[in-house]
Amino acid sequence: MLNWDEYDESKKTVKPEPAQQEAANQTSISINKEIEKQPEENPNPIESGDRAKLAKEAVLELDTKEGEEELEGLAGRVQVDDKAMINCRADLNQLVPFKYDWAWQKYLDGSANHWMPQEINMTADIALWKSNDGLTEDERTIVKRNLGFFSTADSLVANNLVLAIYRLITNPECRQYILRQSFEEAIHTHAYQYCIESLAMDEGEIFNMYREIPSVAKKASWGLKYTKGISDPSFKTGTDETDKMLLKNLIAFYCVLEGIFFYCGFTQILSMGRRNKMTGTAEQFQYILRDESMHLNFGIDMINQIKIENPHLWDEQMRQEAAQMILEGTELEVQYARDTMPRGILGMNANMMEEYLQFIANRRLVQIGLEEEFEGATNPFPWMSEIMDLRKEKNFFETRVIEYQTGGALSWD
Repeated sequence: MLNWDEYDESKKTVKPEPAQQEAANQTSISINKEIEKQPEENPNPIESGDRAKLAKEAVLELDTKEGEEELEGLAGRVQVDDKAMINCRADLNQLVPFKYDWAWQKYLDGSANHWMPQEINMTADIALWKSNDGLTEDERTIVKRNLGFFSTADSLVANNLVLAIYRLITNPECRQYILRQSFEEAIHTHAYQYCIESLAMDEGEIFNMYREIPSVAKKASWGLKYTKGISDPSFKTGTDETDKMLLKNLIAFYCVLEGIFFYCGFTQILSMGRRNKMTGTAEQFQYILRDESMHLNFGIDMINQIKIENPHLWDEQMRQEAAQMILEGTELEVQYARDTMPRGILGMNANMMEEYLQFIANRRLVQIGLEEEFEGATNPFPWMSEIMDLRKEKNFFETRVIEYQTGGALSWD
């Protein structure tokens, strides 16, 4: 081994071998030739002061016609009556005066509901998941199936909001809430990923369930068909046909994806949390469910406002199609329940879940002005109503309910 204390540079100068020297000479000649071939530098380089001068000249020569054409007819101050949910010509950049106070209030409520996944302790979940006898195989299936579906579903909802809904809704206070909702969908996707990573699950298995598990794939495919047309950048509303396409999309995503497709899985995971199992995951789902409840209420209000402003869209055919969509979504969720609960588990079974979903479907139908379908359907899980109350927060470990607090400062003591 070389010892630096014994190294004497003056005595140990290494001379290159003749062959090595010849190769080095040839390399040097090649480099010099390449340098000679390169073009000379710009003889008139732009100095920093010249760049500022060019910028000033460009601003002076700026043609405002394009911007004026964009704002044609919108130059006046916006009046409340100028605002509309769709096909509005009022300036979308002028937030006030508000026409829909409920939309702005939901934006404020959503902002007060802020939280982040890392705030929730997953230690107990990790220990339970690693334990050989901590969960039954059926319980493990429920956790994996739900993380698999929801990790994709919230991404689909976010894509629909960003690529279609935000562009086509022409009311600024509603757009403000849609921006907030889009951010919340990102947090939800983050939360599912955080659970999956914390539990060291097979990410390939979980994130590909919407391709590989039929009951999951059907729900994802059902929602995507209502996004395909309106997410095209060239799609515009303004005709009865295109306006109805947008209305169907809103019903599909707010009434069905967020209003039905989430309920089986959330009930299963929250029931697990009530039994002191997977409490960190259940807490994440509880936060998410509260967000989704607000999304649902906002979407219902938006759908009904479009109906009020455009009564010609809500004809008999449209009512029948809307009811059919909600009932199709209910059947898909019932199939998902039977797939995830082939046996009774966590104080529930697939038949109980079917009645619960029929109860939920009746509510969705009534909320958009349609008749109930399932006579006598009741809620077999009344504790879910308490969890979804936007003014309260359920403590999994005690029976009392505590007032909701701002942001991630919820107290579980």
